[in-house]
Amino acid sequence: MKNLKKMIMGKAKGGLKEYDEVFSPARRAALEETGTFILEGKREGAFVYGEGGKKYIDCISGAGIYNLGRRPAGAAEMFTRELDNTDQGNFVFVSREKVRLAEMLVSFVPARLEGCFFSVARGEAMDFACKLARGYTGRTEYVTVDGGSYGQTGFALSLSERDDRCFYGDLIPGVRKIPFGNIPALEAAVSKKTAAIIAEPLQAENGCRSAGSDYFTLMRKLCTRSGALLVLDETQTGMGRTGRKFAFEYLGMEPDVLIIGEALGAGMFPIAATMFNRKIQSFMNKHPLIHLSTFGGHDLGCMVACAALESYESMSPWKNAAHLGSELMKGLEIIRRAKPGIIRSVRGMGLLVSINADSDATAAALCRGLIKEGVLATRGDVAKYAVVLRPPLIITQDEVRAVLKAVERTVSRM
Repeated sequence: MKNLKKMIMGKAKGGLKEYDEVFSPARRAALEETGTFILEGKREGAFVYGEGGKKYIDCISGAGIYNLGRRPAGAAEMFTRELDNTDQGNFVFVSREKVRLAEMLVSFVPARLEGCFFSVARGEAMDFACKLARGYTGRTEYVTVDGGSYGQTGFALSLSERDDRCFYGDLIPGVRKIPFGNIPALEAAVSKKTAAIIAEPLQAENGCRSAGSDYFTLMRKLCTRSGALLVLDETQTGMGRTGRKFAFEYLGMEPDVLIIGEALGAGMFPIAATMFNRKIQSFMNKHPLIHLSTFGGHDLGCMVACAALESYESMSPWKNAAHLGSELMKGLEIIRRAKPGIIRSVRGMGLLVSINADSDATAAALCRGLIKEGVLATRGDVAKYAVVLRPPLIITQDEVRAVLKAVERTVSRM
């Protein structure tokens, strides 16, 4: 126990020097390409501290997990308190924790989505949504768009845009991919064979590309007309990041199925959710065990998520995201106009912003420069030419201005 404590506290092996031994030197090289091969230390609010106590503004935020900042008080306090009262629970049993979180989510989501299933991560939540769509409709075909990113598990991986697909091919059959934003292609793709249309309102990993409300309104109409389900993945756009609770609020319609990602657990516990409407609940009533998740709806995790939801409701961080996101976009656009040969465009909504550089190499260099200036950022998983900024929604105006100053200084050296 004494040796274990020493390792955890960094007094024995367990740092950057030992990374290659237990993980991969190739992984280290990939991190070094963007300057993010650092050892996380103290985490607090909008900040992460590296080795030697260097302070960074966290504009990665675990790909949107830390919407409430690092170690938010409400969720952290609930975690430690409930350790004395509960544990994982039995995943097939009912518990007060599961019921309470489900009730809070139904109230929190501004749509008529009254069914809920808990998962551990985004990919699993998407996998359940895909199984649900096929089961409910009795159809097998999925229509999705190019440039999407939905997770690392079977169905989710098959739907995603991947540059390493050559290593594993198409995992799940029946996936039909169409150009994002192309209305004729969308109209031609949806038929009586379609189980679901699956999309992100804004492609965070692909230069923050969006298609506008007309495109998504058409999606909604086509699904209603054909009997297919509309599945929206709001893992990165939800829980306040775009300036509303969920990005679908900008689109003037509701999905049949909504993916809520790991921001639900506020970075204190791995939990995600799939929400669905009452008509789909009828299928679940007939087939209640169509999907099971050993750690989904972990009772301790549910209580942490309940505390997080209370913080979301009391703080309304989407208001801060809308206000400071606008300031961030305006500042980045000024920098872009000064250096159009380096930054081609700036796109995004709220505090989900993409700096689209002239090349993959330029984006990597921009990430390396930003970390030297005390800002953590990374490239998009799909668009490697894009640097994605997604700071915690509790970031202050002074911190946003510090990010802008860091971008300006970095670009001026390039």
